[in-house]
Amino acid sequence: MTQRHKPITIANATAKAVLRRPRTGRRTVERDESGGACVTGRGGSYAHGRDGARMRSTRTGRTITRTTTGRTLISALAIGGLALGAAACGDDGGKKSTPSASASGSASAGGVKLPQLNGEKIEVAAVWTGPEQANFVSVLKEFEKRTGATVTFVPAQDPIVNFLGTKIAGGSPPDVAMLPQVGAIQQAVAKKWAKPVGPEAKAQLDANYAKVWKDLGSVDGTQYGVYFKAANKSLVWYNTKVFQNAGVSAPATWKDFLSTADTISASGVTPVSVGGADGWTLTDWFENVYLSQAGPEKYDQLAKHAIKWTDPSVKDALTTLAQLFGKPNLIAGGTNGALQTEFPASVTQTFTGGDQPKAGMVFEGDFAAVNIAQTSAKVGTDAKAFPFPAVGDKAPVVTGGDAAVALKDSKGAQALLTWLASTDAAQIWAKAGGYISPNKALDPAVYPNDVQRGIAKALIAAGDNVRFDMSDQAPQSFGGTPGKGEWKDLQDFLKNPSDIAGTQSRLEADAAAAFKN
Repeated sequence: MTQRHKPITIANATAKAVLRRPRTGRRTVERDESGGACVTGRGGSYAHGRDGARMRSTRTGRTITRTTTGRTLISALAIGGLALGAAACGDDGGKKSTPSASASGSASAGGVKLPQLNGEKIEVAAVWTGPEQANFVSVLKEFEKRTGATVTFVPAQDPIVNFLGTKIAGGSPPDVAMLPQVGAIQQAVAKKWAKPVGPEAKAQLDANYAKVWKDLGSVDGTQYGVYFKAANKSLVWYNTKVFQNAGVSAPATWKDFLSTADTISASGVTPVSVGGADGWTLTDWFENVYLSQAGPEKYDQLAKHAIKWTDPSVKDALTTLAQLFGKPNLIAGGTNGALQTEFPASVTQTFTGGDQPKAGMVFEGDFAAVNIAQTSAKVGTDAKAFPFPAVGDKAPVVTGGDAAVALKDSKGAQALLTWLASTDAAQIWAKAGGYISPNKALDPAVYPNDVQRGIAKALIAAGDNVRFDMSDQAPQSFGGTPGKGEWKDLQDFLKNPSDIAGTQSRLEADAAAAFKN
C-alpha cells in the first residue's frame, strides 16, 4: 500500500521536511526544521539525496556522463583537490536581486512572461525533502508571486511512477511531477499521463537549453520534459583531518585510490563510507567505474541493453568494484554495516567524530554538501572533494537531472513548465547553492562559490557531449526501484562480491524482463 503524504502548501512551506536522496539522489536524513525558503550554510545539492525517507538521486540524479570533453569538467573539479566552499543564502558571490513581477504577471527582470492565474490551484509532486524541498519551494513561491496562483508541493516516494499511478487511479493527479529518470518520462508518456510541452515553454527551452537536454525530455520527437536540475555525481568527498593524519593526498587513479584507502586504514580510521542501504548509490559506483573502464561506446550500448549484462565489460567493472567491496575492513561497518547505512548517514558519519570519524571518505555527487552542512564540518576546510578516480584512461564524469512533466492539460501546468525552463527560476535555487542548472543562459555569477560555478560552467560547455545516468535511462522497474532490479542486484553483490558471474546473470535477467515490458 502506498503511503499517503500530506501536501504542503507553499505559503506554509516551513514544514519539517525529511531530506531525501537527491537522485539529482535518494537519501535519508534527520528531520530538518529549515523553513521553506533558503537554507543557510548549504554548500551543495541533493539529489538524487533521497533522505529522511529514501532519497532518489538528485537522480538529479538522474545522471549524465561527459565523454569526449570530459577533461574540461575534470579540470574544473580538480582545483586544489576540489575544495567546495559552502555558502549561505545571501552570499555576496552572486547577484542578489531576484526577478520581480510586474502587475500583469510578466517578469520585469529576466524577461520570462507568465499569465495571470489568480485563483488557480496547482499541485507539484517531487521526491525532494529537507533543504532540497525548501529551495524548490522558494522557486515555487516566486511563481506564486508573479502569477497569483496557489501552488502546493506534494511529497512523493520512489519509485515516483508508482506513486503517480496511485494518485492518477484515485482521480487526483498532480498538475506537474518532477521526474528523475528518462525511463520515468517514457513510462509516463506510454501510460498517456504526460502532456506535451506548450509553445511558451518550448520557446524557453529553445532559448536556454542545449539540444541534448531537450532530447532527453522528448519521446518520439515530442517534447514532454523540462529539465530543471542537474547534479555532478563523480566526486569523492574526504575528511581533511583524516587525510592529513594519514599523510595522504587526493588520488587520481583507481590504483592510487585503493592504496590511499589502505594507508588510511593503517592510520586507524576506516577509509570508505558506503550508503548501501540505498541501492541507487551502488548504481552510481558501478556507472563511474564502467564508464571509465569500458568507455562511452560500451556505456551507451549497455544503457540501451544493446549488449547484455553478461558482457565481459560488465565482468571487468564488477571485478574492479570487488577490489573495494571485497575488503570489508576498508568499508565503514563492514559489509553488513554498509548495507544498513542510508546515503545521508554515509556522508554525515564521514564528517563527525573529529579526527576519528567512522570513515575517511565517501563517494557521491555535489549534493553531498547538503548532508555535510548538517554536521559541524565546513565544506572547503574540513570537507573537500576530488574527482572519481580514473579506472581507465580517463576519469568518469556522471551527472543527473530532474525534469518537470505536466500531467494535466491546464493553463497553470503549462505556465509552471515555462517558469521552470526560464533563467529567472534557475537563478533562485542557484543562489542558494546545492544546485546545478542545465540552463545555458544562466549567469554563472549567481552560483555561491567558485567550485560550484566551475562545475556549472563545464557542464554547459559540454553542450551536447553528455550522456544520461545509465540506471536513469532504464525502465524504472530495473534502474529505479528500491529492493528490485539493479538496486537489489548490486546490494547482493556488495554482500557477496566474489559472485561476479551470479551478479551478471541476475542483472541480465532483470534487465531483459524490464526492457521487454
